[in-house]
Amino acid sequence: MKLVMAIIKPFKLDEVREALTEVGVTGLTVSEVKGFGRQKGHTEIYRGAEYAISFLPKIKIEAVVDDGLADRAVETIMESAQTGSIGDGKVFVMDVESAVRIRTGETGAEAL
Repeated sequence: MKLVMAIIKPFKLDEVREALTEVGVTGLTVSEVKGFGRQKGHTEIYRGAEYAISFLPKIKIEAVVDDGLADRAVETIMESAQTGSIGDGKVFVMDVESAVRIRTGETGAEAL
């Protein structure tokens, strides 16, 4: 099993969720996060004063998928989250040793 974690722009969430559902991802965890990469934030003017916004709002999506679905999930996220501008985000893939469904006690891929 793999944990696929993606940091994306907030307005792309619905598009990414729909695309992942179509390829067979059955569950997602979504968190509102703040951060920066090469984009390094930006400045805004509020009531005539300029403010530096160092941490930009982003969405973190996490999905645990079977090994055979991981590459397709990453491709799907890349296709559906891309705008072509700086700050589109990143995708990370990590191994998951085990999973347990609390309600039934199922383990491994059956727990997904």
